[in-house]
Amino acid sequence: MKISYNWLKQYLKLEMPAEDTAVILTDLGLEVEGIEHFESVKGGLKGVVVGHVLECEKHPNADKLKITKVDVGGEAPLQIVCGAPNVAQGQKVLVATIGTVLYDKAGKPFEIKKGKIRGEESYGMICAEDELGLGESHDGIMVLDSKWEVGTPASKVFEVETDEVFEIGLTPNRADAMSHYGVARDLRAGLMQKGISLELITPSITKFHVDNRSLKMDIEVQNKKLVPRYTGVTISNVRVDESPEWLQNKLKAIGITPKNNVVDATNYVLHGMGQPIHAFDADHIIGRKVIVKNADEGTKFKTLDGVERTLNAEDIMICDAEKPLCIAGVLGGENSGITHFTRNVFLESAYFDAVSVRKTAKRHGINTDASYRFERGINIEDCKYALMYAAVLIENIAGGVISSDVIDFYPKKQEDFQVFLTFEKIDKLIGQKISRDTIKAILHSLDIKVNSFTERGLGLSVPSYRVDVQREADVIEEILRIYGYNNVIFSEKLNATMAHSNKYDDHNIQNVVADQLVAKGFFEIMTNSLVSEKEITTYAENPEQAVKLLNPLSSDLGYMRKNLVFSGLEVIAYNNNRKRSDLKLFEFGKNYHYIDGNYTENKHLVLYLTGNTQPEYWGAPAQKTSFFELKGVVESLFERLGLKEITILPLEANDTLSSEGFRWQIGETLLGTIGVVKSKVLKDFDIKQEVLVADLHWEVILEQVQDHKVVYKEISKYPEVRRDLALLLDEKVTFADLYEKAYATEKNLLKHVNLFDVYQGDKLPEGKKSYALSFVLQDNNKTLTDKQIDKTMQHLQDAFEKQFGAALRE
Repeated sequence: MKISYNWLKQYLKLEMPAEDTAVILTDLGLEVEGIEHFESVKGGLKGVVVGHVLECEKHPNADKLKITKVDVGGEAPLQIVCGAPNVAQGQKVLVATIGTVLYDKAGKPFEIKKGKIRGEESYGMICAEDELGLGESHDGIMVLDSKWEVGTPASKVFEVETDEVFEIGLTPNRADAMSHYGVARDLRAGLMQKGISLELITPSITKFHVDNRSLKMDIEVQNKKLVPRYTGVTISNVRVDESPEWLQNKLKAIGITPKNNVVDATNYVLHGMGQPIHAFDADHIIGRKVIVKNADEGTKFKTLDGVERTLNAEDIMICDAEKPLCIAGVLGGENSGITHFTRNVFLESAYFDAVSVRKTAKRHGINTDASYRFERGINIEDCKYALMYAAVLIENIAGGVISSDVIDFYPKKQEDFQVFLTFEKIDKLIGQKISRDTIKAILHSLDIKVNSFTERGLGLSVPSYRVDVQREADVIEEILRIYGYNNVIFSEKLNATMAHSNKYDDHNIQNVVADQLVAKGFFEIMTNSLVSEKEITTYAENPEQAVKLLNPLSSDLGYMRKNLVFSGLEVIAYNNNRKRSDLKLFEFGKNYHYIDGNYTENKHLVLYLTGNTQPEYWGAPAQKTSFFELKGVVESLFERLGLKEITILPLEANDTLSSEGFRWQIGETLLGTIGVVKSKVLKDFDIKQEVLVADLHWEVILEQVQDHKVVYKEISKYPEVRRDLALLLDEKVTFADLYEKAYATEKNLLKHVNLFDVYQGDKLPEGKKSYALSFVLQDNNKTLTDKQIDKTMQHLQDAFEKQFGAALRE
């Protein structure tokens, strides 16, 4: 939210620097994220002054140029070569002196320098209005009124406005501060706590006067629950034109593009006072009747942005006797807005239910300044005042006369919130005792009335515009906010209670696993649980089981994810597009399903591996990641957590994600899957390299975690011995089969088994393959003899031949 410092000073007569004010606002919770410098004319016309043309002669070397002598208030007149056809002796003109920086139409700066034009020296530039950013004309130089003294800065002639604009990161609960007046009101409270008492200046509406009653408008509100207050007034014989410069500058400073004097006036009230005002062309309101009601389901309605929208029966509409005119609190209709042909205006100022406006805005994908405020809750008490203020403003800048009484539909006045505040609770939550007089002073500065005072506490009335202050804790937060968090004295002693934690709870196990993955070079990611409809319909199995949001943030975030993997692929694509191709990632997260009328969520751990595991360097080529690297990482996690009796089975035939891989199971329970992501899926995400994914079911892991103690053994002082076997095997025999059989055959001396070569080719019989295995043998109590080694290897060879039909390859 942008707040103009000049505008803020209309409500508080501030004299401190903008930077000091920013500090106070931030301490109050209205965090100032930055301060921008604004100039109504880019560059502020610095270096441009009023000059008097003393002489004007034809250039000796150019027919269209003239040589002038111009007095700019310096020691001597300046010689300036000018090509404008209207330059003449005796004129008062605007001169950009040497060193002045001007800006072209694209905003690109250029500096005025001493130069030679066709052989004649020139010490400045006599300017046209487009060269100064004061207009579009380039027909000739600007000629000023003779009243201006030589040397007068151009910024004074044209009243160039400069401003400091605060960028405030407003939190959603602070609906009361969504305007310059609201910020000034909060700032006043903060200044009072610092001993600076300033009056809050409220714009006057004493000039509001009903001139005639020639344009009466009837108002009918059908849905009183969603529209508890609706006010309106008419203004006739207006002249729609450009707004005065002061108003345009106010809006430009906060990033609003001026449109015309009527619309600009409503925007001025909106950003000044926080109350949205809508202006209708009264001549387009059929029957001179405004009806506020729910839309007819399926009605087509074209809004001001030119988009035709299909209305919902829950949308509140502003209608005339025949047709809808405006989506209440959101956006007006195309044919009822203010144009240069408008002569009669109907002004609306209302309070629309925040939830209703929020749903309507989300449903139609519209976000406007008005909906932003209605969604968070405006001050219902300001509706009539803001309407009258806007009407007076339009009268002043667009002419016309007020042609009806103010119609104010407000059947049930909204009462202030009643809260009882106990001193004991204040002291407990803040952690120190604050003077009771200080508390009352802070409450007074916040417009919170003290109705009763007892030894126990205070009975309070909180104004209705503070929609976020309805409980005792809310009031205490307000007191502390104004008192100042920095003023709270912290004790040097920290009181803490240690809670017992189960060794095998989710948090602890997750930390163990995360630490191990990080140690292996992985980075943790956290992705959005919300996904688009396209992801659900394109990739998800059983899309009818997806959880759809009733009130989505946007069309791209309409569902809860069913699978974490696709969110991770988006992260990989994002990094790949920024030249980050070697990635090791993991994520703990949940997926969501709607099955048989029940909503479920399941936690998963997903690991991703892609690119190179070893970057290229002079000593070795780059080493690409492999399926078995990821498999080893996952199985090391299983070992760390004490998971046993894990079986490996092929992936399901209908797996939509992986082209090859397998799944881990414990008994009949699925523990997780690992695989290579299908090329079609990668293509959809614009990923041009192989991606390996392991998807583990976290709840199953937690159930299976065992008390796994790390056992320490001394390094044996006796040597290891390695022997190799090259075996000819059937294709269906796996290394895992040989591995298990080897350890079952030799439990004492066998320490390691490794597969270091695989061969399949035309030199082998059909259906056969060759495995080269290494075996490491060691006796921890003595040195092995050749006889023991040969005997052990023979036992292993016999076991392989007997169970798998293996044969030594020659």
